[in-house]
Amino acid sequence: MALTRQMLWRNAAQPDPVVAHCVESLAVLHTARHDGQEGVQAFRDKRQPVFAAGGNDLPRFYPWWSPTP
Repeated sequence: MALTRQMLWRNAAQPDPVVAHCVESLAVLHTARHDGQEGVQAFRDKRQPVFAAGGNDLPRFYPWWSPTP
């Protein structure tokens, strides 16, 4: 949800739609590699997923993301 919220707020302010598209494509790739696989496997196993990422675990490819000390 945090990733989606950031894309909604930040991508609307991008000067060119291509920038927003690139960020969205990276987000899909990042999610598919990490918690996305767990979600699919949990669905297949008919169990609740155990996601590793938390609400503050935004990927580092976002230009506005900065780690908290």
